[in-house]
Amino acid sequence: MTLSVQISHTFAGFDLDVAFEAPPGVTVLFGPSGSGKTTVMRAVAGLLKPQSARITLGDDVLTDTTSSVAVSPHKRQMGYIFQDARLFPHLTVRQNLEYGARFARGAQGPTFNRIVEMLGISHLLKRHPAKLSGGETQRVAIGRALLARPRMILADEPLAALDDPRKADILPYFETLQAEVDTPILYVTHSVTELARLARHVVVLKSGRVVTSGPVSDVMSDPAGLGESARATGSLLTATVMHQHPDGLTELDAGGTALFLPRIERDTGARVRLRVAAHDVILSRTRPHGLSALNILPGRVQSVRLGDGPGTLVSLATPCGTCLARITKRSAQALELSEGVECFAIIKTVAVAPEDIGGSPRD
Repeated sequence: MTLSVQISHTFAGFDLDVAFEAPPGVTVLFGPSGSGKTTVMRAVAGLLKPQSARITLGDDVLTDTTSSVAVSPHKRQMGYIFQDARLFPHLTVRQNLEYGARFARGAQGPTFNRIVEMLGISHLLKRHPAKLSGGETQRVAIGRALLARPRMILADEPLAALDDPRKADILPYFETLQAEVDTPILYVTHSVTELARLARHVVVLKSGRVVTSGPVSDVMSDPAGLGESARATGSLLTATVMHQHPDGLTELDAGGTALFLPRIERDTGARVRLRVAAHDVILSRTRPHGLSALNILPGRVQSVRLGDGPGTLVSLATPCGTCLARITKRSAQALELSEGVECFAIIKTVAVAPEDIGGSPRD
């Protein structure tokens, strides 16, 4: 089920004019504060009536200003997850969840017990929100939204109010959510980590306009795509957990090549997605020997993109996906890199931070 959005709206000092499509899966609206992300979400939810808009979900028209169609928010069957959770303080966790279930209207979806199990909140059911941590509160908010059996989930920077340890706790639950629930998700963030961990599709906004959109791997590999500094450019590689070694390293199978990373708490056979920053990759024309780095990926050059300064972005096709390396123009010339040249990407084991390792979304 695809969400199609066309919105034009003028506020005092700000003009929003966007058009994009969000295919099934997690679509991330990405951009700095003030770019229009929350305004788009409010319009999709029916909380804002744009001056000009057409918004459809599948075959259903939610908003069409040319024909005066404006479906009420409660009839759109959207599950909204806010930054601050907005649980009812006088109700227990169970009662908050059951409140969400009142809006299910007989729609099919995971059972109460399955959602409680999936989010790990069974031990919280008798507590009131005041007795929950920030991460626990957000898990309950996710559960309440799911139990309403929404046609789509709107998550408006749901981790923004949490500190880094709590964010690290919650991200796996969003990964589980998209792996086990078919409900499409529109997710707002300005965090590259959340983008890399969760997105299948990305819509980048800046100053009320769409800068670019497309599959997450394509957008992240474009130096200009994220509207960030060059250091945000990176690769998304996929691999399978093969073995947990006693020295604290996890061995991954990356398309037939072994990768070693600090211990990843995943079962053998689990698929993972890794974000590797382009500036953390070294290239060699021959397989190197005698290095401390454990990870050496064979590849073939797909493109060499020269920057305005001394840098060059090299794209390699590897067994586990496209790998990007940011090196100097001088190094690219010395290695005689061009399309089709075979070379090796070297990635330090400790270069991939734990927060940049997540579950691989379903294809």
